[in-house]
Parts: sequence; C-alpha cells; structure tokens
Amino acid sequence: MGEKANILDEKAINRALTRIAHEIIERNKGIDECILVGIKTRGAFLAKRLADRIEVIEGKPIKTGELDITLYRDDLSLKNNTDEPLVQQVDITHDVKDKKVILVDDVLYTGRTVRAAMDAVMDLGRPAQIQLAVLIDRGHRELPIRADYVGKNIPTSSGERIVVKVTETDEVDAVSIYE
Repeated sequence: MGEKANILDEKAINRALTRIAHEIIERNKGIDECILVGIKTRGAFLAKRLADRIEVIEGKPIKTGELDITLYRDDLSLKNNTDEPLVQQVDITHDVKDKKVILVDDVLYTGRTVRAAMDAVMDLGRPAQIQLAVLIDRGHRELPIRADYVGKNIPTSSGERIVVKVTETDEVDAVSIYE
C-alpha cells in the first residue's frame, strides 16, 4: 500500500483546528456548558490542541476528557465476537449531565467508533447534546452519523486509506491518502 497523495500538512491542520475551535465557541455561545472528549489516540491529541486554542480565544479552559476505543480488527477483543468497536477506558471526570459533549476524532469513516463513544458518554449520564468534531470526513458511513465540525471532507474509495499523523506520536503533522 503506497502513498497516493499528501492531503494536509502541518499548517493546513493547524488552520483547520483553529477554524473548528472558533466554530465550537460560536455554535455553543461560549464554552461554559461544554466538555471536549477526545477519542484515543489521535483524537485525544486533537482535542488537547482544540482545548488549547479555545482557552486562548475565550481566556478560560474548557473541560476535557478521553475515551479509549478498541477498533474492530480481528486481532483485538470484540464485543460479543462481532465487528463492533469496544470501549476500553473512559477518562471523563466531569459530570456530563445536561452538558454539551463534543466528541473529537481524527477520521470519520463508518460511524461505528463514534456510536461506541456516544454509548460510553450516555452511560455516564444524559448530556444536553452530543456534537462531533473530526479532522477528516472520508464518507462511507454505515450509520446515520454526521460531524458537526469538519476540518476537511476527503471523498475516498473503499480501497483507499486515510492516515493521520500527529507530532505527539508520529513526529510530524500530516494527513495522507494511501492506495
């Protein structure tokens, strides 16, 4: 599988995250009732970057949390031996009841990971709203899930793969498409 194209570089990713931060603040009329929840691994790093930008803009920190979801691969533990994602760990110390929870992930694809994340949040209490922010929306949804905030829409074929790299784990910020 070789790299077909580099879609976003570090500057483009930073611009997208800054735009999403402004959109989150504007849509929610501030951040007082909001909790940013990153889906590990890369979604958690993107959520941290969004939180930093929001704090600079608003002059106060936004509440944050993390979810660890095992993706549906044959070699990983699966819920009831199906191809469903399994929530491994929830690190949300704030009460979600009546709050606006904004899930953050790197790539939105089938929607199954987001559904698992929503289930995990709902297990903690009933939020007023759940929103979704993603760096990349690549289409191919299997569930009726859409992102509220999108860095970039990248239509792909099912044979292509989107790879998001972040400096925290990959030493570079980049989004590429592979065939």
